[in-house]
Amino acid sequence: MSSVAILLVPLLAATAWASRKTNNTAPDPGPPVLELEGGRKLTYERSFGSEREVKPKRGFWNRLVDIVAGEPDFKNLVRPYSVATDSRGRIIVTDPGAGGVHIFDFAQQKYKFIERRDKGKDAMLGPQCVAVDAQDNIYVSDSETGKVFVFNSDGKYQRAIGSIKGGEGYFKRATGIAVDSAAQRIFVTDTLRDKIFMMDMQGSILQTIGGRGEGNLEFNFPTELRLDGPDLIVVDTMNFRVQALGRDGSFHYAIGKLGDSTGDVFRPKGIGVDSEGDLYIVDGLWGVVQVFNRQGDLLYYFGKRGTHAGEFQLPTGLFIDHDDRIFIVDSYNRRIQVFHYFGLKKPKEGM
Repeated sequence: MSSVAILLVPLLAATAWASRKTNNTAPDPGPPVLELEGGRKLTYERSFGSEREVKPKRGFWNRLVDIVAGEPDFKNLVRPYSVATDSRGRIIVTDPGAGGVHIFDFAQQKYKFIERRDKGKDAMLGPQCVAVDAQDNIYVSDSETGKVFVFNSDGKYQRAIGSIKGGEGYFKRATGIAVDSAAQRIFVTDTLRDKIFMMDMQGSILQTIGGRGEGNLEFNFPTELRLDGPDLIVVDTMNFRVQALGRDGSFHYAIGKLGDSTGDVFRPKGIGVDSEGDLYIVDGLWGVVQVFNRQGDLLYYFGKRGTHAGEFQLPTGLFIDHDDRIFIVDSYNRRIQVFHYFGLKKPKEGM
């Protein structure tokens, strides 16, 4: 037997053993289907937290090379915060712990990591929230530098909004961000100023909304933003509520109050709106997502604190796509969990 064959035999055995070991690991099935009123339902789909899960299954020879040279250095979520999807179905996740932004493209089995840590004047140090415009350009608020970074759909850096002389940023703490492509407007919450800034696409300030307080159009550490129809929805964190404003800065309605029982909002984080107009609010402390109608009535909730599928530890961001898939940043568990809401089917045209 040749020396090559002698070396290959134990490697083949090791590869086969590793494959059997992996296949014997049963995935967590997740929570049961949540049956809701009127035939609606909520299902758990999956979770992910690594570049490895995007790549196609590695073939026999790749696994053999892994045994000899070691596995590739896959990127993992470290301390994810915010999530959004684009028109191609790619999932974009900010990760302050990793100092960058992950782009997961399961359809094309591709992954990209965006970072700008060593770029001199406009380094991205604390990526916080993310939004995507109609052309799939990516907007990332940076709570540490006080700027907003813009990347094209391929992840190439375009510009920094709020960058002023000396390299510092204009915002004290840029957090929530939303982009109105049709009106060519960008909205950013400055959490430490208790204000929302409305800007044009070049970053010129057109209007400021808010100020410290507990009344309508007043905020106490506002964070996440979400655009939905005519509404600009604001997570008013330390007022323990969500305020819905008009895109012109007018007040529409508010949901939530301080408390520790079902229907109360204690640590609001991410916000999303489904196809039926109901609001999903992440409670970071209790590890649940509460779903309200526009009148503020609690419809249902899901999740609890834990590490199993369908459970959360310090959840933060939430995003609902056009197919009512719900992406939740399960920050301390270092993963994104995906649920799917099935609402009432819309009648076909002409019926």
